[in-house]
Amino acid sequence: MPLVPTLVVALAVAAMVALGLWQLLDRRPAKLAYLAQLAANPGRPPVAFPARSDPRLLFRRSALTCASPVAVTRQGAGAAGYRLIGRCAGGELVQMGVTRDFRREVRWAGGRVAGHIVEAPDGRSLIGALFDHSPRAPMLVAEPAVAGLGPNARSDPDAVPNNHLAYAGQWFFFAIVAAVIYALALSKRGRE
Repeated sequence: MPLVPTLVVALAVAAMVALGLWQLLDRRPAKLAYLAQLAANPGRPPVAFPARSDPRLLFRRSALTCASPVAVTRQGAGAAGYRLIGRCAGGELVQMGVTRDFRREVRWAGGRVAGHIVEAPDGRSLIGALFDHSPRAPMLVAEPAVAGLGPNARSDPDAVPNNHLAYAGQWFFFAIVAAVIYALALSKRGRE
């Protein structure tokens, strides 16, 4: 049995098993606790709108005063059409509501807005996101919608992915495949 290739494969298999255990025993329980917190957040008391993104505040009710919006952008909202996002003079983002008409002009002078906190859409490219790890900005989803727009869809904490069990399974599968392929290679080498 060749020593160096066996050592390399053994280290690779051990690393894959360790990654699977990390996903199963560390990442998954932490994510389940986080998801339980998110599920409870809509029923908790309102909080002040955060200046920076805080994942623990997602789906919490909040309010802010939007002083004269300086820009309105449109983002796709699936079957609802387009969601309109206002940037307030203080930099806060408000998902104002939805419309099916992409060209619809919206006039909104701002004012007090209540709703729930989400993360703003990420405008970075996939490659840009690899190098820029800054958190996304917080955004208030208006409830009810403002400026005569259609109502925003209710954000669903159940839509937050929890793939850690699948990731653990993948790492264990990769470890098994590597071990089996190496065993087959050793078996073929022994027959030759």
